[in-house]
Amino acid sequence: MAAPFTAFNFSVEITRDDRPTPLAGAAFTECDGLEMTVEVKTIREGGNNGRQIRLAGGLAFGQLTLKRGLTEGFDMWQWINDTRSNPSLRASAEVVLFDASHAPTARFVLTRCLPIKLKAPALNAKDGLLAVEELQLAYESLEWRQP
Repeated sequence: MAAPFTAFNFSVEITRDDRPTPLAGAAFTECDGLEMTVEVKTIREGGNNGRQIRLAGGLAFGQLTLKRGLTEGFDMWQWINDTRSNPSLRASAEVVLFDASHAPTARFVLTRCLPIKLKAPALNAKDGLLAVEELQLAYESLEWRQP
């Protein structure tokens, strides 16, 4: 039986459609929202109250939420600004899981990602916490790939 993957050893690679290299500042400390849901269609047969028929409908995908410490790199801010002037601008993203020896074990591949929310960090002079920014992406498809 294989050991389960750890949730803390991962990387996120985001590549805009208009640029060949990944965004430089895409080192995130949290990643949530890798999900797909099958919509269920329920059909009831007339006169048969003891049974219902369930049919698989379309797939719905979640929204990816990424968090990272704020740095002087403003590539995420630039990307969301660029989508204002070019609404069709998208990106591809891969969330790569690593094992203990830092070898890739699996990849979540997201296509046609659109930045939908970029949240600046909460600022509080009383706390000594890191400034953390949050990016949310809508994506059109999600695929799981093994290495």
